[in-house]
Amino acid sequence: MNIQEQFDFIAKEYDKNRKKFIPCFDDFYINSTDFILSNISYKPKRIIDLGAGTGLLSACWYKYCPNSEFVLIDIAENMLDIAKERFSGLDNVSYQTMDYIDKLPEKDFDTAISALSIHHLEDESKKALFSRIYDRLPTGGMLVNYDQFCAGEPELNRWYDTYWEKQLDSSDLTENDIELWKERRTWDKECSVEKEVEMLKDCNFKSVKCIYSYRKFAVVMAIK
Repeated sequence: MNIQEQFDFIAKEYDKNRKKFIPCFDDFYINSTDFILSNISYKPKRIIDLGAGTGLLSACWYKYCPNSEFVLIDIAENMLDIAKERFSGLDNVSYQTMDYIDKLPEKDFDTAISALSIHHLEDESKKALFSRIYDRLPTGGMLVNYDQFCAGEPELNRWYDTYWEKQLDSSDLTENDIELWKERRTWDKECSVEKEVEMLKDCNFKSVKCIYSYRKFAVVMAIK
């Protein structure tokens, strides 16, 4: 299966297993979002969620930004179907089945967010995406990437991977869950946090900071 088929296949189980696959779930998704939205000086007007999946990250942001317009973008239509159920009845949430590598929504946006998606891109494609986001953001707008990273040093990265695998093995994930996860891992193109910060600075973002890090998982924020 390609990556789109993989995520379409696991759509119904995706949210249920997130806390099992991400040991630092609350800090990663919830507390990091609280930190950002407690400090930014503007109320987002339009937020695009790149690789939005089932809308899990957008749901975290929606709690703070119920009046913002949200545009959820993903290549996996089955994942977006779950998001549509999550946000049923809300007229300020829309969906686009598209590959954000090729293009971004035509309408202006002042905030771009993404969770566990951009690490599927090669570094060259990551930087090209960051550059296109920068060009579309207004001054003061921001990109926040909640993602999966390598350690940047092979031996230490082996530590990170091995420890993560042990945590998953000791969880109540099924054997099939683990096997599908291992297959999805073959699509990962992780860079280090330091490398991503460097890319974002090269794209002329004014302020770039890793605001949260727990081994494989980190949240990187960039302000134009």
